[in-house]
Amino acid sequence: MGKQAEGGNVRFIKSALEREHWPGEDDVEIAFVGRSNVGKSSCLNALVGKRAAARVSKTPGRTQAINFFDVRHAGQQLKFADLPGYGFAKVPIRVKKTWEKMIGEYLAEREALALVVVLVDIRRDPTDLDQAMVNWLDETDRRGLLVLTKADKVAKNKRLQQQAMICRGLGVEREASMLFSALSGDGRAELWSRIHEAALAHITPDDGP
Repeated sequence: MGKQAEGGNVRFIKSALEREHWPGEDDVEIAFVGRSNVGKSSCLNALVGKRAAARVSKTPGRTQAINFFDVRHAGQQLKFADLPGYGFAKVPIRVKKTWEKMIGEYLAEREALALVVVLVDIRRDPTDLDQAMVNWLDETDRRGLLVLTKADKVAKNKRLQQQAMICRGLGVEREASMLFSALSGDGRAELWSRIHEAALAHITPDDGP
């Protein structure tokens, strides 16, 4: 059993290195992925309102397993999956390959997965790995959302311009992206809305006529 967090809306389940250790797929799942130091843990903590929900490390690349959480929000029961960050140069090649295999298997095989939140620092040019992730989601018909983190670090009159440039570079529609700041809370309500929308669509898919 995981430890119940204060407030009761989030509960850490487990860290898993292998497929056989993943928890059951009884709830719709939302995955968070991005380059190391993009602010993924801060984003998760800002969403659930618990500083201890996801570990914020001063050493990029510290998360080496998939961390699963039970999350209840607005009456909806979900699972969050915090995937290992990618692209940190100081991580050994052997570890990088392990991470890539882990992420690839999870994204390809997880049936409960309703949305992949791809986080990119709004101040940085997207990397080849960010592009590869976006391409993979397109190729496998996974629903993705591009979340541009650390929006508070960019002047308000330049945020939309930066957003447009990043979306254009990655080939992502503007509507499939959003701005977010864990520090100011900007974008928190919108991100929750996107998560609930994706979860509902996953439960009641439109199979056409």
